[in-house]
Amino acid sequence: MTSQALHTGIDAEAVDWLSVQTYTQGVIGPSQAMLGPLADGGTLVAGTPPGCWGPMITPAFQGGHEVTQPVAIAGAEVGDAVALEIRRMRVTSMATSSGVMEFVEGRYHGDPFVAKFCGQCGTEHPASHVEGIGDDAIRCDHCGAEVSAFRFSHGYVIVMDHENALSLTVDQAAANRLAGRAPEMSALPELAAQHSILSLARADMPGVATRMRPFLGNIGTTPSRDLPDSHNCADFGQYLVGAPHRFAMSSEALHAAKTDGHMDTNAVREGCIVICPVKVPGAGVYLGDMHAQQGNGEIAGHATDVSGETELTVEVIKRLTLDGPILLQNLEDLPPLARPLSRLERQKLRALADRWGQAQIEESAPVTFIGSGIDLNAATMNGLQRAADVTGLPYDEVLNRATITGSIDISRLPGTVRVTFLCPLTVLDRIGIGHLAREKYLID
Repeated sequence: MTSQALHTGIDAEAVDWLSVQTYTQGVIGPSQAMLGPLADGGTLVAGTPPGCWGPMITPAFQGGHEVTQPVAIAGAEVGDAVALEIRRMRVTSMATSSGVMEFVEGRYHGDPFVAKFCGQCGTEHPASHVEGIGDDAIRCDHCGAEVSAFRFSHGYVIVMDHENALSLTVDQAAANRLAGRAPEMSALPELAAQHSILSLARADMPGVATRMRPFLGNIGTTPSRDLPDSHNCADFGQYLVGAPHRFAMSSEALHAAKTDGHMDTNAVREGCIVICPVKVPGAGVYLGDMHAQQGNGEIAGHATDVSGETELTVEVIKRLTLDGPILLQNLEDLPPLARPLSRLERQKLRALADRWGQAQIEESAPVTFIGSGIDLNAATMNGLQRAADVTGLPYDEVLNRATITGSIDISRLPGTVRVTFLCPLTVLDRIGIGHLAREKYLID
């Protein structure tokens, strides 16, 4: 049975395939109606609009992204986990724009991603439109004033060669031409509500060449209370604590609710498996914020947000209670020490073990725990503690394993990291993901 993403409710008959082409305007949580349900083992296909900059310059948005309407997964209950295997990922934008941001004072309450208003007429989250190109292009529908709460301190426009997986930044003349066709060049989906960032036509560094390596910056499951989608994590989420707007909450409430869907982890790409916590009935799987490329750390604060299409399959993992995501990375994305040992290496290890009288050689597979915190130190400790809590391994043993069989890698500043190590397969079997690791890494 198939579905064209009609809302049927989580108690309706499950479908095996579902296409999602509807989006939220920056908020994810229990107030969002779910599509589906999608059957356990089913396939989800989603077309997604760009993430950060488009929603940032669109005042009606109450979060930094425009993600898909969440999908209920049949059989997913609070305390379970849902494994999302990304089968296919394709960039559809021909061009995008990004750069280092600065805020425009007097146009937001505490957080310009969440609580925008028109500085002239005072309308909260005003409807807006595009007039011309450049910094002054976003205009309030109520009074006509320029209304964006964001500016580029340094920005660029970049075009895509999908066939050869290459990108190139362009000069001002080309940026102006692209701005004149901004929605088309951005490939904005029909139901997307954001303005295209190409309209700002900022071109400060033409001629920079790079490779395309697309991934999803935001993918996961619905938090247990409404959050701005870009703040479903600890580092961005910290700005909700005591905030002067309707999403204000305590630190304890934030950590209980969030699922860390906003990871900006460049290994979350075609071929990987993301295992996510279930904190609401049906899980509420959503995705968006595809990037054409990004180095570890996302040091500029933003990367190349693009429209795209993603196909993934879902599997419910019963009674695997998680606080944040687990990632089974592609082999080429793993730290060198965390890559599974080859058959030849294991033969040589057997000889080494025999030489020293060591009877046992552990069978293991790589696993990555996402850590989230207000800074990198807090995020690292969080990832290590999550690993210990989920696997049952002593915390100090996790430290040792991550040191000699893995790595700590920065996903995003200020506070998202990957804690990777080789974990005993007996442990992965016990928590319910050993079969995924064996299939992913072709372990006998």
